Amino acid sequence: MGDSTGHKHKHLELTLAAVSELSSSSSVSSSSSTPVIARFSADDGVAALRFHQGSEFIDGLNVDLGTSEVSERGSCLILEIMLFKLGPLQSLCVSESADTNKEKSYSRGVSIQFRNEEESRDFHSAFDQWQMESKGTHLPNGDISVSESKFDNKIESSSAKMYFHYYGQLLHQQNMLQDYVRTGTYYAAVIENRVDFTGRVVVDVGAGSGILSLFAAQAGAKHVYAVEASEMADYARKLITGNPTLGQRITVIKGKVEEVELPEKADILISEPMGTLLVNERMLESYIIARDRFLVPNGKMFPSTGRIHMAPFSDEYLFVEIANKALFWQQQDYYGVDLTPLYGSAFQGYFSQPVVDAFDPRLLVCPPMCHVLNFNEIKEEDLYEIDIPLKFTASVGTRVHGLACWFDVLFNGSTVQRWLTTAPGAPTTHWYQIRCVLSQPIYVMAGQEITGRLHMIAHNAQSYTIYLTLSGRSTVIAKMWGPGAEQGGIIQTSSCKLDLKEPYYRMSQPQPYTTALDQQPHQLLQAQVPA
Repeated sequence: MGDSTGHKHKHLELTLAAVSELSSSSSVSSSSSTPVIARFSADDGVAALRFHQGSEFIDGLNVDLGTSEVSERGSCLILEIMLFKLGPLQSLCVSESADTNKEKSYSRGVSIQFRNEEESRDFHSAFDQWQMESKGTHLPNGDISVSESKFDNKIESSSAKMYFHYYGQLLHQQNMLQDYVRTGTYYAAVIENRVDFTGRVVVDVGAGSGILSLFAAQAGAKHVYAVEASEMADYARKLITGNPTLGQRITVIKGKVEEVELPEKADILISEPMGTLLVNERMLESYIIARDRFLVPNGKMFPSTGRIHMAPFSDEYLFVEIANKALFWQQQDYYGVDLTPLYGSAFQGYFSQPVVDAFDPRLLVCPPMCHVLNFNEIKEEDLYEIDIPLKFTASVGTRVHGLACWFDVLFNGSTVQRWLTTAPGAPTTHWYQIRCVLSQPIYVMAGQEITGRLHMIAHNAQSYTIYLTLSGRSTVIAKMWGPGAEQGGIIQTSSCKLDLKEPYYRMSQPQPYTTALDQQPHQLLQAQVPA
């Protein structure tokens, strides 16, 4: 139905049910003889969207991006045009204008009605293509170069496809909604801080089902923009439409926060960007990008702070369980085949998987330490590589099998401060805790220092490669081996490399471990209690 002639003149026409300007009570509707037509064009670098019925253009509804127009307000420059989907058959086109002396800016909205959902999809697709052509760089051969988004430049396409497919399914949203620690804490943090939301503009980053947007509306938000890139955006619209009292103040925008445009700035950002070990899936970076793009100066972020907690642990059961997985490869006569050449690789492979489960806090052998991420101040690039020096004092003499980690986040409301914690011993969440297990444990005595390093490097599969090193001085080994005892023991160091993207989900309940006589569990967890 559209045509294209050469590189300098590109046109596309689509039929609509009706159009109307928001400031006007009248609308123009299609009839069998004279349909309403939307005409996209990009002539000689000038992008225009015009509406006409028959051979006549409809007055007051036409915009030329980047060019001047004269209206009752005087001479104006059209700066930007945005399209929002309000429902299956209705969209809103908003144009941002500024007068030529740049002293004032204006917004104008055009309501567009479609006859069916296919026409709606075609219009949005044509609009996106028209926007790219109007903003792209024209090359000598007439083609158009459009810069890729920041997300696409750093994330592997296959990973992104699987990620958005996963979160586009209701069963996975249900899993998160049924995490009542998570959902209940968000609800309490929002409702108990109504003063922060009443009359404010809110952006929900990665809205998913739209539940946080609905909470913000319940707290009195003036308007909520729910940004969601997966197919879950369509379900969110359906849920929000089914709650009309709240839904009339919520707009669902399907797209990535790195790419979408919003008609106004936000007073508050709300999001659930946390993954395993806080940073898995790399959504925190999108949260920070949304802050830089949409949040007003001194605006609030819910949550505003994240903390990664770490402590060495001792768990002989877990160590033996992982080591035993590789025993399969010790068979010398597997249908006549010797599997032992692969035993070493299999052994290391199993220890390269972080263990995700809920463990007994009495397994910790030191008081934990934490690494703080201030979401109000941190830069996106700071999340590309996270390097944490480790230093602990052992509370018991034992074998250390690795490093246990968990996180918490703070909702710093004006009325109430709420923490959401995933700590061992606290009510279990769908994040559980995570443990990095060493293939070579180290021995420590009570009161001795354990040092090391947790180094995490982001990769393009939306996760991190983890490099862990732990060192301890053991007088036990020194006494067995002899030399070194007089110098305070022999220093042992053990290292491992793990892929946070490929964890071992060990969803068994914590085992009833007995507490060592010289271990005080309540002391070990004091450092992790949110301040």
